[in-house]
Amino acid sequence: MSTRSTLALLQRFESRNVTCIEPDGSWPTVWKRARDARVWDAEGRVYIDLTAAFGVAAAGHANRAVVRAAKQQMDELLHAMGDVHPHDRKAQLARELSRLTFGRWSASHDARTRGPRPATHGKTLFCNSGFEAVEAALKTAHLATRKRGVIAFEGGYHGLGYGALNATHRELFRRPFLGQLGRFGWFAPYPRNECSLAEVEESIRRLCRQRPVGAILVEPIQARGGIRLPPPGFLPLLRRLCDEAGAVLIADEIYTGFGRTGRWFACEHTATQPDLICLGKALTGGFPLSACVGRAELMDAAWPASTGEAIHTSTFLGHPVGCAMALAQIGEIRRQRLVGRSAALGRRLLAWLSALGPRRGALRLQARGLGLMAGLELCLGGGAPATAPSLHAIKEMLHRGFVLLPEGEHANVIAFTPPLTIPETALRAAVAALGEVLS
Repeated sequence: MSTRSTLALLQRFESRNVTCIEPDGSWPTVWKRARDARVWDAEGRVYIDLTAAFGVAAAGHANRAVVRAAKQQMDELLHAMGDVHPHDRKAQLARELSRLTFGRWSASHDARTRGPRPATHGKTLFCNSGFEAVEAALKTAHLATRKRGVIAFEGGYHGLGYGALNATHRELFRRPFLGQLGRFGWFAPYPRNECSLAEVEESIRRLCRQRPVGAILVEPIQARGGIRLPPPGFLPLLRRLCDEAGAVLIADEIYTGFGRTGRWFACEHTATQPDLICLGKALTGGFPLSACVGRAELMDAAWPASTGEAIHTSTFLGHPVGCAMALAQIGEIRRQRLVGRSAALGRRLLAWLSALGPRRGALRLQARGLGLMAGLELCLGGGAPATAPSLHAIKEMLHRGFVLLPEGEHANVIAFTPPLTIPETALRAAVAALGEVLS
């Protein structure tokens, strides 16, 4: 099918709130196939994907090992029975996620590590999408502390399910459904520098005095919030405040996990161990599977042993194909040493973006990032968000063969979250093309 016919079908038969279709045909493309960092559209045009399709394709689109694992699993067992009759891949992946998180953190624990005594291993609740992993973590925290309140952060994005919406800050997503939300989430400032940490601490302490707070939910780096990096003291501060308040620290690493920031998980940059970590996106490389992994002691204290009816489950819990793909994806990230590559190439990406200058015509530019999660913020001379120029640049880049997305509440941050396998030459060419467009 052509791009035009596909979009015509979507306009007629899909909810109109889903796909933004420009009348002049400038947006979107219709993807036909993808491999590594390249995408082909329905007309055969090729693009460099600088989004990794929302961060999913960390080991490259259609990674051969991941695809092979999926095909083999489909041939053997396409579907199992979630919480009733399990399959071996689910058990293997639960063990692997324990080893990657609490197992690794326990082994490397030293005097610099913040948090309670290190757990020897973790236990997992498997889910389908990222927001479900967040909601599983919120349930775990509530069961463990018997406190309903959750502190999240301004600019934060944790998904759009009714539970997760209580902790997602942006009013665009929340306002239409406020009448149905439980409103158990309250928001503290997300710091930009060390000087603002005192304000954050005071806000959290005030909320803890006023309300029963059972959890602090945080993105170590805000992705949809505009590639916002907090100061190094932020996560250690949250760890200390949780310990003092008897609250659970939840790290939402759905976007930042699996090497995206140059470490396996972003919380490792400050050696801060959360109680629960939410994983998704790059977990499988292209299958809807997510996970909430928690300290084994906490998980056992929160959740009762099953007597035949799980109180948190779903039909596709721990899907065999997703589990097989996740094991292969983790193996590929290791085999290709993509975590270290993300750190090294990310430093060069940030240098190239910074070299575009603090000003470009009437625009003010600010580059920031960690690993292969970087953003270029566009503002006008007076400091106002340059939304229209940002969106124009992203559309112009698409016509030049580069797929980019805007982030931030005002869509004025051009984000770079490419596959961790992207060739350095392709990434540099993209930055050079962006510089031309912004001129």
